[in-house]
Amino acid sequence: MQKQLPDLYAALCARAQEPAPEGARALYIAGRRCGWATHAACDALRDAPQTHADDTALRIGEGLAPGNALDAVLEQAAELLRQANCLRGWRDELLDVLDGDEPLGVIERAAVRPLGLLTKAVHLNAWTPDGKLWVARRSLSKSTDPGMWDTLVGGLAGRGEDLELALVRECGEEAGLDEPDLARRMPLRTILRIHRRLPEGYQVEDVLTSTCILAPDARPANRDGEVMEIATVDVATALHHIAEGEFTLEAALVLVEDIMRRQAAGDITI
Repeated sequence: MQKQLPDLYAALCARAQEPAPEGARALYIAGRRCGWATHAACDALRDAPQTHADDTALRIGEGLAPGNALDAVLEQAAELLRQANCLRGWRDELLDVLDGDEPLGVIERAAVRPLGLLTKAVHLNAWTPDGKLWVARRSLSKSTDPGMWDTLVGGLAGRGEDLELALVRECGEEAGLDEPDLARRMPLRTILRIHRRLPEGYQVEDVLTSTCILAPDARPANRDGEVMEIATVDVATALHHIAEGEFTLEAALVLVEDIMRRQAAGDITI
């Protein structure tokens, strides 16, 4: 298994790099290249105010600077996408619209995939002191990857949210872990940027992870209803389930990358 880990990780990385969906067009917001709008999204926004679509690009808020006016245009765009059935659910949650690391405005979370906007996902890869992994099974009500195994904690950073603070928030919501429980947590590090086709659009996402060894008496428990089960598994079992496709792609990348790092450092044996 140790010799197979690099091949497994390479295969996962290959799955995480896909071209934009067929018919998608370059998205510009306030004159900045920000994403890939699906064909359906372009059609839904073709006649929207402050929006222009042609055969090569969708331009929203051309000539506007970041601020209330641009946010209002983005809010209207999200509502039009909703009316056109381009969205999967509606979260009433705002995310930053990013040009690299620079925020330009905010938009409803459900609209980011149809527009191929960059998101930042933070994960906690949690270990027991004796070298087992804490993992969580996603609720069957989740709009993406329902019922699949996941890292113990994972979620998107919200509007204007510091990434380290976003992870602490997610730890509380998803695993009942508060800041004192995370005393042995390492700082976040970026693994890779995912480019993946989804039914609702295009996932462009920076995947960040933090490694933490929880106390022997830690008992993570979900608080927000988005997790149906939390368990510990040994490394070999986790890798078997990853190879069988039972983990989300993001979780598989986080877990295998961390297993390789800890194995190379001599912290675990496989």
